[in-house]
Amino acid sequence: MANTKSAEKRNRQNEKRAARNRVLRSSARTAVKKARLAIASGDENAAELVRNAERALTRAANKGAIHKNNASRRNSRLMLSLNKGEAAA
Repeated sequence: MANTKSAEKRNRQNEKRAARNRVLRSSARTAVKKARLAIASGDENAAELVRNAERALTRAANKGAIHKNNASRRNSRLMLSLNKGEAAA
């Protein structure tokens, strides 16, 4: 429970920021999940879905919802799995 006006304001700001970050993280997770499923099933749209996931991760990193290195690592792993899937096909 906040005791001062400034603490109450800080709580309101934190709630707004958390909600914004939640949307960005969730959309990035969804895009990554779609890309992984497409790669696993051998879908021809896998490359496009990987690009969408890369955009979502980069956007989340630029907005500060996730760390820059986290986004980079996840992009790298997605690309590796896409290349392995394409090589196998």
